[in-house]
Amino acid sequence: MPKVLEVKPLENYRLWVKYSDGVEGVVDLSELAGKGVFVAWKDYREFRKVHIGPGGEIAWGEAIDLCPDAIYLKITGKKPEDLFPKLREVGLQHA
Repeated sequence: MPKVLEVKPLENYRLWVKYSDGVEGVVDLSELAGKGVFVAWKDYREFRKVHIGPGGEIAWGEAIDLCPDAIYLKITGKKPEDLFPKLREVGLQHA
């Protein structure tokens, strides 16, 4: 999987993310704001603290992080099996 190179907060709980394969785009995270651990984002200054964590995750402090692979899928519109062909093979074996 490509690695996150840059991440920037945008208005209305959107993020701009750039990956090592050249893919970049904007993802809307507004549906998460105020729910569960994302309650911290009610203070918009907390959302703006986004950074790349030590494991390559998209993070906000120590308590909140998102899988960069899931964000990549959202940006590209791809499905997991598009990136991991073995998943398609496993699915066919169980069909």
